[in-house]
Amino acid sequence: MYSSNNDLYRAKAASWHDAIQVWTGPESPAVEEIPEICRKEMVAWDVHATKVAETVGELLAEGLGLESGKFKELTFMDQKVMAGVCYPYCPQPDLTVGLTSHSDAVVLTVLLPNQVGGLQVKHGEDWVDVKPVVGGLIVNIGDLLQIISNGKYQSVQHRVLANSSKEVRISVVTFFNLNKWKGSGYYGPLPELLSPDEPAIYRDFTKQEFLENLYSKGFDSKSLINKVKI
Repeated sequence: MYSSNNDLYRAKAASWHDAIQVWTGPESPAVEEIPEICRKEMVAWDVHATKVAETVGELLAEGLGLESGKFKELTFMDQKVMAGVCYPYCPQPDLTVGLTSHSDAVVLTVLLPNQVGGLQVKHGEDWVDVKPVVGGLIVNIGDLLQIISNGKYQSVQHRVLANSSKEVRISVVTFFNLNKWKGSGYYGPLPELLSPDEPAIYRDFTKQEFLENLYSKGFDSKSLINKVKI
């Protein structure tokens, strides 16, 4: 899918970027369906980004006191969409943004930027620049992981400024999300993390609730989390 603002008809204003998106999981796409000009690179990125996500997922599971393979067992990394995002030069960067403020609605995000800056994260009440490091990856905790971990992990609010550089800003990102919802059709905090001393702070919700919240509006921060908070 090619897009310029995938929330164009839901957001209050357009932002200054273009993107190509490819769904790479749970089933891999036919290779010939990926544009030839970036086919080799996108296939390679999918392999390596998935390895990174699975490794980080193991560490995050262990950080919650779970078995390292718990996230993989629960298919937290199986649904994948890759995006190559282009932020071209903007002649009036003070009038718009490259990408509006939001938190990722998924479990985990792995991102590789080029050397042109613009990404910012919210720290307290301040926006902080994330300076690109050559060859460095950025991993974001998503809203679903905040809920699943019962708030032990926090999703990050971030945005991209409009590009004032004559050099194009490029980022390649894969969003990892759970594939199989529990047998009850609901998801919420993992039962293993709950106790009388640490009760659930989020209620269970359905996949339909998740999708309706995701597609009923433009990018925003933690709206699903706010809706299911007890």
